[in-house]
Amino acid sequence: MPTQDKQQTKQNWKQIAKQFEAVVGKKGVVQRKEELLVYECDGLASYRQRPALVILPRNTEQVSEAVKICHNLNIPWLPRGAGTGLSGGALPIEDCVLIVTSLMQKILKIDLENQQVVVQPGIINNWVTQAVSGAGFYYAPDPSSQIICSIGGNIAENSGGVHCLKYGVTTNHVLGLKIVTPEGSIIDIGGQIPEMPGYDLTGLFVGSEGTLGIATEITLRILKSPESVCVLLAGFPSIETTGQTVSDIISAGIIPGGMEIMDNFSINAVEDVVKTGLYPRNAAAILLVELDGSQLEVDVNKQRVKEICEMNQAIEITTANEPEKRIKLWKGRKAAFAAAGNISKNYYVQDGVIPRTKMAYVLGEIETISHKYGYRIANVFHAGDGNLHPLVLYDDSVEGDLERVEEIGGEILKLCVEVGGSLSGEHGIGSDKKCYMPLMFNETDLETMQWVRSVFNPKGLANPEKIFPMPRTCGESANVKKVKQFEGVEVF
Repeated sequence: MPTQDKQQTKQNWKQIAKQFEAVVGKKGVVQRKEELLVYECDGLASYRQRPALVILPRNTEQVSEAVKICHNLNIPWLPRGAGTGLSGGALPIEDCVLIVTSLMQKILKIDLENQQVVVQPGIINNWVTQAVSGAGFYYAPDPSSQIICSIGGNIAENSGGVHCLKYGVTTNHVLGLKIVTPEGSIIDIGGQIPEMPGYDLTGLFVGSEGTLGIATEITLRILKSPESVCVLLAGFPSIETTGQTVSDIISAGIIPGGMEIMDNFSINAVEDVVKTGLYPRNAAAILLVELDGSQLEVDVNKQRVKEICEMNQAIEITTANEPEKRIKLWKGRKAAFAAAGNISKNYYVQDGVIPRTKMAYVLGEIETISHKYGYRIANVFHAGDGNLHPLVLYDDSVEGDLERVEEIGGEILKLCVEVGGSLSGEHGIGSDKKCYMPLMFNETDLETMQWVRSVFNPKGLANPEKIFPMPRTCGESANVKKVKQFEGVEVF
């Protein structure tokens, strides 16, 4: 936004708020400074900026009218769901409007015959499964934060989860979308069948991190619950043997519903908090494997997986078929991030992706990085698809700690790309990783992406300053205490 427009907008926020109140009502506009504090960051809490206003719409039409106001007044705006994102994707910028979908929590349609549901973006991920589980169905994408993260946020970041190895990430389960474009128009993309003619605009929109518009109705694919499910937990004497077991299971032609690895540091952290009594504290790492399908298929694969684990020197193997014990085995993995918070004041997490064959090497290099900088790093990750989640533990009250752990995060991301991996598996690029995009993409690649973005977002008002590197040096953090909005610079 030009400097003159920004200054004029600053002086007129009360008048602007009245325009939004005419759309969503007085209770739908948050403007008191102390109330706005709630929205100044997402799950990447080290980066903070208070928005000018927060808008709480309840339906597509209200979202559309709110976006039109922003478009007409040249006000930058950002969509936000539950605020659980970990890459600063919902981080406000100076003098922006935050459009929050937390009140849009309706299930609009359940069609079991065609195995689909239509929901608003504010509905919590786990609620979708709860709504259809009684009829024998479930929604597959299951981020660790599934009890609090929203479907709209999952759409924005193309979230994955434990079961993405076999069933895919969010984009594999989205059939269609009703979206509000950055100009305020309402359009439908995709449909009620998996393959629609024409350009795959649904695939383009999922994972666009709010830069192409905001989804207001989402048609999701649901799956029939499997006949049988079994979870195995195996402890190993080294991280190398754990990683080799993952490769051996896949090489044997077995595709589990999910495979997760936790290192010794994480094992003891979760046992201290969750106290399952099932995680072997003396193991260098554990592997959680979930098998699902027909009863015969699960029984055969369970035996084969046990044999592969034993071949790789597993020191302890626990299996669970009954739901209560399966939940208990998964409880520690689901609580891993919370457990890290119990042993450290702060942690900084990344989610780079690597080829499975490079797992042992990369984990060894992460350990070397940990010793180099003197910071503990816990490893908890989706082993089946190589999606790492290293948690760097630090104390933000120590001057310079945040900058050092950001440097560590950068080294880990560079390492992932060097071995043929990616910057993100499910957390998105947001503010946190945009400076590393040139590691994966050349100038032509990045320019092409921005041309696509500008088709949907010609004024650059929808979630500006995200995904792509900005003109200033990438060494600067997204922390607004150090970086102000780039005045007078055109943002694509």
